[in-house]
Amino acid sequence: MKTVSIAEAQDRFDELAQDVERGETVTVTRDGKPVFDIVPREGVTQKRGGIDLDALHAHLRALGVKDPVPYIADDFDDPLPEDFLLRPLP
Repeated sequence: MKTVSIAEAQDRFDELAQDVERGETVTVTRDGKPVFDIVPREGVTQKRGGIDLDALHAHLRALGVKDPVPYIADDFDDPLPEDFLLRPLP
């Protein structure tokens, strides 16, 4: 995220608009305090990086993997006992 003063934003508005088109958010400040953000409109920006889940699923199907996570225990997210880290390993 980029931060610029109001004066700098006026001088570099075209450049900042290009940054926003690429998906970046620009915070505009007055006297060092944020006043407003210039944010990209939904659907206007190019796709940003990250995990392409469709490609992952296609790759797994090509390898013959039907279910990448076949089992998750019911107590998976239950809290651990308080003495969990104090018990010796088996």
